[in-house]
This record gives sequence, structure tokens and C-alpha cells, in this order.
Amino acid sequence: MHRRSTFDVLTSLLAVLTDALAVYIGLMLAVWIRFFSGWVPLAEQLPPMLLYWQGAGFAALVFVLIFAALGLYARPQLGSFGDKVPRLMRAIFWSIGLAMILAFALRTDPPFSRLATGISLITVAFLVLLERYILFRLELHWAKQQPIKNFITILGTGETAVRLKRALEQDPRLRSRVTAFVTMPDEATDDAIDATLIVGGMDQFQPYLQSGATNHVILAQMTVRREEMVDIIVQCERAMVTFHLVPDLFRILTDRVDIFSVDGIPLLGMGKWPLDYFGNRVLKRTADLVGAMVGLLLSGPLILFLAALVKQSSPGPAFYRQERCGESGQPFTIFKLRTMPMDAEDATGPVWAQPDDPRRTRLGSFMRTYNLDELPQFWNVLKGDMSLVGPRPERPHFVEQFKEDIGSYMWRHIYKPGMTGWAQVNGLRGNTSIEERIKYDLYYLENWSMSLDLKILIKTFFTSENAY
Repeated sequence: MHRRSTFDVLTSLLAVLTDALAVYIGLMLAVWIRFFSGWVPLAEQLPPMLLYWQGAGFAALVFVLIFAALGLYARPQLGSFGDKVPRLMRAIFWSIGLAMILAFALRTDPPFSRLATGISLITVAFLVLLERYILFRLELHWAKQQPIKNFITILGTGETAVRLKRALEQDPRLRSRVTAFVTMPDEATDDAIDATLIVGGMDQFQPYLQSGATNHVILAQMTVRREEMVDIIVQCERAMVTFHLVPDLFRILTDRVDIFSVDGIPLLGMGKWPLDYFGNRVLKRTADLVGAMVGLLLSGPLILFLAALVKQSSPGPAFYRQERCGESGQPFTIFKLRTMPMDAEDATGPVWAQPDDPRRTRLGSFMRTYNLDELPQFWNVLKGDMSLVGPRPERPHFVEQFKEDIGSYMWRHIYKPGMTGWAQVNGLRGNTSIEERIKYDLYYLENWSMSLDLKILIKTFFTSENAY
């Protein structure tokens, strides 16, 4: 899947050209707003336009080079458009910052307008995002017209293999089709796999490779011995077939390794997480405070309106308080708008929410679908109990249960929980696999960045899977 086709090269070149055009138009639009629109008082002589035409052309080149350095022209571009917005915005700000430094370092006469440069932050960002969204939709449409180029054989027939097939075939930009499965020792075959696609066990793998029916092999079962894996890779190389494997996400955590020595004795331990660094924690807390204050300001009237409806729809208080486990496993009180009757768990004790949960009120069902019951948690973020983004906080009853049964479970409590999280926006909420949630939570903690937080916040507005 890593081989670039003519289609990928052409779409990459088209992105370069359209980016440069959008940046150039955005910069010149900022100049027009500053000097010619009449919207801004003009207290100086009109500048020589040749200076700005040349400057915009040079800046467009700077933008394209930075975009290329950040991998924004890699094709095929996978995922949703929302996934790409944080990196695009970061590239735009870096590019404008560098262009400003170069422009003022040149000491032109007259100098470039600082106000026009400031306006260009908005005009360029708007036009580049608009241009990129249109190109994204066009590439998706064009990809559907392209022939399949990756004929994939998956080694394994378990749940991972099923999810892999679904992921590979649902994105037309991959231009992939899973044409065969090979059963692996000691692995049950998932019922979702079409029996006609199973070519046999590992004894049939080499003849199938030599038949030329596949050009890509993916190992989706990690219990094979090292010698067997080496043999598979060698067979693929001899047949000139691309090989990939699906790693165990828990094994990936061993990449976070730190080596130090005591009196010449080397010691190996787990390396730091991104949020172990003081600067990152200050940055994240600052974003939480700003986000919580803005969130409360904007959602306050809606919270009060919904609280009145809750009071009217069923007896009891409008707000629901519940103990959850926070940073370092310490308990705190979370605030939500009540979505169930007050006695919903009197007979059963703590239980998971279910699809079409009969305990929900009619209003509660609506609020949960759109995450409206979570809005009061902006107060938890403001207090410092929670963050805007992080692993979702769990009830102590379930924490006690899971920490004994699931390895690495307590690592998700190393930092503050969040109003939304990486697992949640990927549909892992409610009565879904705890093991899968842990993988996503730990991935988030291992790979934290402000752009990842922004990506998750954007996806939250468009994700309602398993919201019950």
C-alpha cells in the first residue's frame, strides 16, 4: 500500500498547486482589505503593489516548502478531513510566522504592512482550509473511480483480521481488496469471515504466494514464533510481495524506554510520557482553563434551560453528582445533567448503560445522544478535577474490578480524565470492550500533543456512536 501510483503523484502535485494559489490569493486579499477595501482607515500612502505581488509569490513558496516538510503532500491522504485540520493550522501559523520574519528582515522600503500581515492570518487560513476541503472531497470521489491496486492476504482469522478487512476496504483511497485469509495455529475463525476467502493454513501460504493472486500480505496474529515470522517475511521477499504486520498495541508501549546508569551500572526503565514535562502540563492546563471558561459562557443558558426541563420531566434534582476516579486514582465528584430517575440503580447497583437503556428518561435519551448531559463538566475542568481531553473517568466500583482483571488498566489514571477522549471519539464508550478502550487511552497518553487534543475536540462534535 506504500507504492505511489500515478494517481497519487498527480493528486499530490495538484495539492501543491492549489495550496500555492490559495496562499497567494489569501495574501493579496489581505492587502486589498488593508489598502483598497475602505474598511480600514488609510493614514499612509499606497504602497507599490509590485512589492506585495513579489512578496506573496515568495511567501507562497515558503508555505509549500513547510507543508511538504510536515508531510501534507503525502498520498494517499487517509482519515477524515477533521483529522487534518490541526496539522494544517499548525503549518499555516508556522509558515506565516517564518514569512513575517523573512519579510521584515529584508527591510524593504516601504516596509510590509504589519496590519496586512495580521489580516492574512485569517484570509490565508480560511482559503487554505476551504481549498483543502474541496480537494479532499474531489480526491475521495476520484479514488472511487480508480481500479483496485492492492490485493491483500491476511494471515489470521480472528477479530483483528475482521476489523482490518473492514478498515482496508471502507476507504476507497487505499484502493485495496482483501482477497484471502490464511488460518493460523491456535486461533479461532471469526464468524464474520466469508469461508470462501479462506485458502487454508500456513501449509497453503507459499503455493498461494506463488500463484500471483496477491501483492500484499499482512500478519494479523502476533502469537507466531520469531522463526515463523522470519520465514513468512523471507517468502514474501522472494515472491516480491509487500509485507506488513499488526503489532500488539501493548507491546508498542515498550518503545517508551529510558536508559540511565548508577555508578556505571546501566538501568533500563520506562521513559517519560509527554505530560511528564512541566511545560506541556502548563500548556494543557492553560488550554483547559480557557476552554472551560468559554464553554461555560456559551453553554450556560443551554444548561439552565435543560436543567429546567429535567426538573419538569421527573422528580428529583436537575443535576446529578457521582463519584469518579481522577488523576492518580483519587476520587472526585463529577457533575452531569440527570438522565435517569433518582432510583434507577437502587435494585441493581452500578451497571453499564445499554443501548435503548430503559432506565433513561425521554429527555435523558435525547441529551445522551448529543452529549448534552456532559456540559456541566466544564465546571469540573475549571476546578481542576478534569481536563477537556483525556481518558474518560470511571466509577470506583468498576475501577476496582478492572484493575484486577485487565493489565495496564491503572496507567490510564496517571493524568487527569477528560470530558472527551480518544477512545470515546472512536466509538469506545458505554458497554464496549474495556481492553480496546485501554489501548486507545494509552495511545493518547503516549502521543499527547495540543494538535491531538484539538483533533479529538473537533471529532467530538461529529461522534455519537454508542452514546446511550
